[in-house]
Amino acid sequence: MIRGLRGATTIESDKQELVWDETAKLVREVVAANSVDVDDIASIIISTTPDITSAFPARSVRLMEGWQYVPVMCMHEMDVPNALPLCIRVLIHANVEVSQKDVKHLYLNGAIKLRPDLAQAK
Repeated sequence: MIRGLRGATTIESDKQELVWDETAKLVREVVAANSVDVDDIASIIISTTPDITSAFPARSVRLMEGWQYVPVMCMHEMDVPNALPLCIRVLIHANVEVSQKDVKHLYLNGAIKLRPDLAQAK
């Protein structure tokens, strides 16, 4: 069954290294929390708030060991007033053997406030 694995994080400022590091960390943690193997991932969509322009977050995923064949696309979120700034979101489509209610979604850094009901305690 293909399920959507969600996650989000924030960065302190719009710098390439922060975009790449936090994106890779988020993807790794979502995959680990759900015990997903890279070969079970169908695709990944990454979005950023419009205030992130320094780097493509998808690049960090493509450079991870063994991930070069995973289809990854990135885009900007809608520019909604008062939205959480400097936010990176991921939606990983993966084959998993758990029910929808058992999927673990991760919200890190300032993104915890987006979904406190789903945020995993760290």
